[in-house]
Amino acid sequence: MRRRGRRAGVEPSGTLADLAPGQSAEVVSVSAAQAPRTARRLAELGFAPGSRVEVVRQAPLGTPVLYRVQGYEISLRRTEAARIVVTRRTAPAGAR
Repeated sequence: MRRRGRRAGVEPSGTLADLAPGQSAEVVSVSAAQAPRTARRLAELGFAPGSRVEVVRQAPLGTPVLYRVQGYEISLRRTEAARIVVTRRTAPAGAR
C-alpha cells in the first residue's frame, strides 16, 4: 500500500545543513522567520521550493559548504543552510 503525500525515493529530512557531502535533496521551503532578506536572497540564488540541491564538499572546519543547485555551485555558511528545509533524495532500488 502506498502512502499518500509521499513520492517514491523521498524521505523526510531536515535542513540543508544536515546533509553530508555526496547527498542530494529537494528544497521544500526557505525559512524567513528571523531574516526575510536572507530568505529572499537564497530563493533568488536558486534555493526555491522544488529545486534539487547536491552537497559537493565541505571545508575542513565544517563551514562553508559547497552546494550544486540549478547548474552552478555556491558556498553557504551552515547558519544560512539551516534556513533551507529539504527532503532527502534516496537512490531508487537497484541504482548506484
